[in-house]
Amino acid sequence: MISTQRAREERGLPERTSNPVSTRAGWFRWWICALLFFGTTINYIDRQVIGILKPELSRELGWSEIDYGNIVFWFQVAYAAGYLVAGRMMDVVGVRLGYSIAVTLWSIAAMAHAAVRTVGGFSLVRFGLGLTEGGNFPAAIKTVSEWFPRRERALATGIFNSGSNVGALITPLLAPWIAVRFGWSMAFIVTGSLGFVWLAVWWFSYSDPAKNPRVSPAELAFIRSDPPDPAGKVGWLELLRHRQTWAFVSGMFFVAPIWWFWLFWIPDFLHKQHGLNLLQLGPPLVVIYLMTDVGSIGGGWLSSRLIGRGWSVNAARKTAMLVCALFVVPVFTASTQSNLWVATLLIGLAASAHQGFSANLYTLVSDTAPRHAVSSIVGIGGMAGSIGGMLVAQAAGYILEWTGEYRLLFAMASSAYIVGLLIIHVLNPRLEPMKLSG
Repeated sequence: MISTQRAREERGLPERTSNPVSTRAGWFRWWICALLFFGTTINYIDRQVIGILKPELSRELGWSEIDYGNIVFWFQVAYAAGYLVAGRMMDVVGVRLGYSIAVTLWSIAAMAHAAVRTVGGFSLVRFGLGLTEGGNFPAAIKTVSEWFPRRERALATGIFNSGSNVGALITPLLAPWIAVRFGWSMAFIVTGSLGFVWLAVWWFSYSDPAKNPRVSPAELAFIRSDPPDPAGKVGWLELLRHRQTWAFVSGMFFVAPIWWFWLFWIPDFLHKQHGLNLLQLGPPLVVIYLMTDVGSIGGGWLSSRLIGRGWSVNAARKTAMLVCALFVVPVFTASTQSNLWVATLLIGLAASAHQGFSANLYTLVSDTAPRHAVSSIVGIGGMAGSIGGMLVAQAAGYILEWTGEYRLLFAMASSAYIVGLLIIHVLNPRLEPMKLSG
């Protein structure tokens, strides 16, 4: 019995008990996951509106490709800083208050887009939006680490992360309709106001699992079924001494910018390459982001399923990430396709695989770090991803201005995930837990 338990621990599996707690002991943790899903949905609606309206804004306001690249760049600069600061804030003040502050401020920034008309003005409000939207993922990942045992975290992460796909799906249906009928300013106002509705539900629903009256003793026991983390606080410099932090940071640096590229440039690609107007963008973008919902949940489900079948956490997570990385590779041909729907399906497959990859990448943090350090590590990684996004934003603006072609950008996207996974494996080949000194 002892040797069997030791073997399970070495493989990263949760401890067996003589009276295992059923995963059906309660449900409220999934309501919290649903709130994370809707929060992430609104987060992505607010950030994507500008990408959907880019053809109209460029025509009306006279933007060049470099102008648009600079606007995206300033969002990425602020998002990098916001992600880092928000990660620390969530660990210090907790997710109930921290997430509430982030949603309030980013909703105000999103609505402020309606009041500006110049490149400088859009750069300023995008900076404000990026600075505040950086709180979403550190808050959500920390919430998952507090509400779910290790065996369910990848699935829960995949579910809330699929909110980004739903947000990206809703935006091309909602924003053009509002813009055509009421003007593009109203599109920013309506979508920006959604965060305040979510905020009311979150504030009255959330509290610590141990103090929440809706959590049964059986569900709390299941949530706490993993071995307890050591108590204490840890600083950024201490975290940067560990290869587990750098594995996540490296992965984010390579793959997060590709998602930004899909989000901010695919509507423009479809407009220029296939001649779609504002209202015609909806169907192909809906297909792309419907596909990403499958990838987000499927990627988390795959690794959780493999763990349930006896695989080690290391093998399960990395196998799922490898499968996703390979599904991205064919996207390099999308820019040369003359058929709209072939290009759409290739992009959809790559974007879907990105979300499956990301669900497991984020879960690596809660797999290897104690709960009190999770948001800080996610914040550092998010900053790295945004720095990569800054570089891609500038590169995309100049490449498109000088060549008018997307071919090089799609080629970069096709290889980023394999490179990122290789570096993750080199830095943490066995997915060993972090051993903090404090």
